[in-house]
Amino acid sequence: MQADAELLEVRDLTIAFPAGETPLLAADRVAFSVKAGRTLGLVGESGCGKSVTLRSLLGMVPYPGEVLAGEIRWQGEDLRVASRKRLAALRGREISMVFQDPTSCLNPVFTIGDQMGETLRKRAGMGKAQARRRAVELLDRVGVPSPERRLRAYPHHLSGGMRQRVMIAIAIAAEPQLLLADEPTTALDVTTQEQILSLLLEVQRDTGMAILLVSHDLGVIAETCDEVIVMYAGRMVEAGLAPAVMRSPRHPYTRGLIKAMPSLDVSGGVPAAPIPGQPPNLAALPPGCPFQPRCALARPECAEIPVTLDGDLLAHGSACPFAEGAAA
Repeated sequence: MQADAELLEVRDLTIAFPAGETPLLAADRVAFSVKAGRTLGLVGESGCGKSVTLRSLLGMVPYPGEVLAGEIRWQGEDLRVASRKRLAALRGREISMVFQDPTSCLNPVFTIGDQMGETLRKRAGMGKAQARRRAVELLDRVGVPSPERRLRAYPHHLSGGMRQRVMIAIAIAAEPQLLLADEPTTALDVTTQEQILSLLLEVQRDTGMAILLVSHDLGVIAETCDEVIVMYAGRMVEAGLAPAVMRSPRHPYTRGLIKAMPSLDVSGGVPAAPIPGQPPNLAALPPGCPFQPRCALARPECAEIPVTLDGDLLAHGSACPFAEGAAA
């Protein structure tokens, strides 16, 4: 795959969950594209629509949620009308996913070798002996010590970091073109988190794989991603190249996320400041901008503005027309 070739294109994606007469919009007109060899991050507080957007790409929106509108195009193919058989064939081969909690994804009654071997036989068409050899290579590739011995281990024998490495090994077994990573480091300590992120980027450099990374931690996104989309209450409120967003955030919510990041400077740096108020209730959003109840720049006009970016990723778009010139 040529570097920077467009793999995935999402346009006006809207995902809803039933809630009486008016459904809750978990994602509202979300749009982005992912290119080969690049890493795009989706960031925001819990419940902002990141994970459900990720799952929708492979037809995995949890019941009773559903995709109401929009396009999901994988190398030109419309996945919204793809059959279950086609989606099943896509998963793990062309597009793989790493979940937040490896404990819930690894079967506790089967060894690591059994689970990796099954994936390699089904997804890569390998025989039993070949799959075992490849499993050892993959575990070694992701930094699992004594890989042959680990194949005989059960998930509970491994640490959280080792289980996550096993999940990454399984995800990259068939050399996918796109890796979906849903909060892959949230439950890990800082050192292990750094190792896992470095591993993902190393695999990307070696294979040209694209990564779509979901996180609530803007620090993780800044360290890992080329581009970033900031989401709030299912809406895109800012999008741009990661360095530009971190250096010159254009939306009050993004500024709040940056100010909430803990600093390593213990010699008089600015202390972290949490965003005031509570995360939004999708069943009781205000008209207009959903961030206005927590925003220091809120004004009456916020109830009337459309939540629409004024530019794309390259143009560093923002959905707030009032933040320009205001103190960050």
